[in-house]
Amino acid sequence: MTALEARKFAEEEIKAGRTPSYTDLREWLAIVESLGELKKVDGVDWNLEMGTLAELLAHESKGSVPAVLFDNVKGYPKGYRTLFAQNASFKRMALNLGLPLDLNGLELVKAFRKKLAEHKPIPHKVVKKGPILENVLKGGDIDLLKFPVPFMHELDGGRFIGTACLVITRDPDEGWVNFGAYRGMVHDKGSMGLYISPGKHGSIQRRKWFEKGKPCPVIICVGQDPVLFMASGNEIDYGVSEFDYAGGLKGAPIEVCEGEVTGLPFPAHAEIVIEGFMKPDDVKTEGPFGEWTGYYASSSRPEPVLRVERIYHRNEPILCCARPGRPPSDYSIAKCMVKSALIWEQVEKAGVPDVKGVWCHEAGGGRLLNIISIKQRYPGHARQAMLAASQVHAGAYLGRYVIVVDDDIDPTNTFDVLWALSTRSDPVESIEILRRCWSGPLDPRIQPGKKGFNSRAVIDACRPFEWMKDFPPVAESTPELKEKVRAKWKKLIEG
Repeated sequence: MTALEARKFAEEEIKAGRTPSYTDLREWLAIVESLGELKKVDGVDWNLEMGTLAELLAHESKGSVPAVLFDNVKGYPKGYRTLFAQNASFKRMALNLGLPLDLNGLELVKAFRKKLAEHKPIPHKVVKKGPILENVLKGGDIDLLKFPVPFMHELDGGRFIGTACLVITRDPDEGWVNFGAYRGMVHDKGSMGLYISPGKHGSIQRRKWFEKGKPCPVIICVGQDPVLFMASGNEIDYGVSEFDYAGGLKGAPIEVCEGEVTGLPFPAHAEIVIEGFMKPDDVKTEGPFGEWTGYYASSSRPEPVLRVERIYHRNEPILCCARPGRPPSDYSIAKCMVKSALIWEQVEKAGVPDVKGVWCHEAGGGRLLNIISIKQRYPGHARQAMLAASQVHAGAYLGRYVIVVDDDIDPTNTFDVLWALSTRSDPVESIEILRRCWSGPLDPRIQPGKKGFNSRAVIDACRPFEWMKDFPPVAESTPELKEKVRAKWKKLIEG
């Protein structure tokens, strides 16, 4: 489908009240453009200007942050493009998931959580042909800087080609394929550093290869369907392939080709794919890099080097990037939405009933500050909810605070959450501290060189269960009275 055809199809589907479907990133971009959510920029410099523009748009856009497609990048041919902010709006997230495009905030989280409850992985499909095979580079033709890789932040240690990416590895013992969004820094034309946080599935698989004294095969996809990046950047159950998980979200198998040198699968409709090996003793300094916490917390250290043996790319390829940094970033709202739904689903699967909402606050990068709303049913229900939310898979890594509130509080409304915290909690009775929890070098509060543990404060901001009925009533008009007065004085209220 051409871009024009995709736009026309999208317009017809939207007019009919349906969410358009798409096959690849290019069709997705055409739909996003028809929705008025794509900004095209010509003539940008890859050196700092590209990343800074992405930062400014994330911080200063009124309304949704647009997807930003850079072309005619300084020093690169026209058509070699870079895309930022793929998933930085609720509408684009809904498009990715095939959900109604008018859903926002907690309503979109609820719809996604419902989809997760019915979700079943669909095995990926191996194919022999795909647009990604239009160009296959090997030997002296390999050049990672053939693409407009940005130098993102002023204090970065280099140009990072892997940000909005899929780092694909296989478990050497169990055979299942994982991919995650782990950062990759270009060292030279044929090699790059790869940082994977401790405890991530990719880190576990790489260590298994190294413990066997074998090189670890790796494929890095740096341009793809945005729903694959959604799966890549969030916690999926151990042993479940993200390709199959994403297929379940799309309702159809993800088509994959297999690498010539590793045999690993990669998306047949991807834009740019890098293939090679990491060896146990082949390391080089990686970093620093401005991260999603808003700091350069991970500093620099020796990390395994990926020696590139193949690069696959489409004609006029699109490099996908994320610009992490001080929140809000160009992907933090997507992280918040997905993690909120995942924590909600996992907390309920852990046996906690009557969860009414979950929100991972954007100020915490979608991890550090999480709020869960419940309708209290029994003594200890609030403690159960907040402890579970702090330790389920989607909430355990690099958390900091979990607040549980009653069901009259919207967890996405910061003011109301702080009001509940201020009036319904007592510091001595309401706060529990968990020690030696899962964290890592990206945590700015861990002293450099120290182990990757942190603590959690879980805060009960609910009315005390045992005297909930005697808790002072809220000084607020009833919904019925407010609607009656609003109807009578509509012109005054609406100005």
